[in-house]
Amino acid sequence: MRVYKYGVMAERTFALELPSGAAFLSVQTQRGAPQAWFLVDEKKTGTTTRKFFTVGTGHDLPPGPSIFLGTFQLAADDLVFHLFEDCR
Repeated sequence: MRVYKYGVMAERTFALELPSGAAFLSVQTQRGAPQAWFLVDEKKTGTTTRKFFTVGTGHDLPPGPSIFLGTFQLAADDLVFHLFEDCR
């Protein structure tokens, strides 16, 4: 098992091509850029495309099921975003 880092888009929706079975660990900023860390079992093969979205505090979430993953801040902590995995 290893921990891998993937860039997060501070946009409404985006997709990541992740190793099969990757387990989300954390979302934070590193050097001012949002990143997500996943636990990866390197013995598993294949990848899967997973959909995510971010919303700012006070903004509406898109309709449909989702899972809250974490919160990160940008612009000297002036902007607060919340990361969700889109389960649709």
